[in-house]
Amino acid sequence: MEIRQLPFTAPESVSLVTDLLADLGARYNSSGDDTPVDASEFDPPNGAFLVAFLDGEPVGCAGWRSHGTDGEEAELKRMYTAPAGRRKGVARAVLRAVEDSAREAGRKRLILECGVKQPEAIAFYTANGYERIPDFGYYKGYPDVRSFGRTL
Repeated sequence: MEIRQLPFTAPESVSLVTDLLADLGARYNSSGDDTPVDASEFDPPNGAFLVAFLDGEPVGCAGWRSHGTDGEEAELKRMYTAPAGRRKGVARAVLRAVEDSAREAGRKRLILECGVKQPEAIAFYTANGYERIPDFGYYKGYPDVRSFGRTL
């Protein structure tokens, strides 16, 4: 497996994010995620977007973007593993790479939000040391949102 930092607008990134939004759209009968996202938010030093490759094919992605005003918190966004990468350690490797990237950029905490119709994501994050935190962001106040955080 190889994990590369790519622009959010790179073809591999766009393809995986498109698949992610389709998956979320099917789960929630929606557009997938209406959270405002600007590609430049994933540009260093205030963010990064990482793509995992297996045998040269993109199979997973995630990014982080700065959150808050103190420069200590980052938000995990657009975490996804394609079917071809599941059960092969891709998600864990991508999550660790995102955490390392955020830590190297001076962030001390990583936060994220997902929903109740993503039970595998909730199980994954809790198994990787993430704990429930007060809801935040675009979906704050929605009954199905679940927010998590972890000190890096």
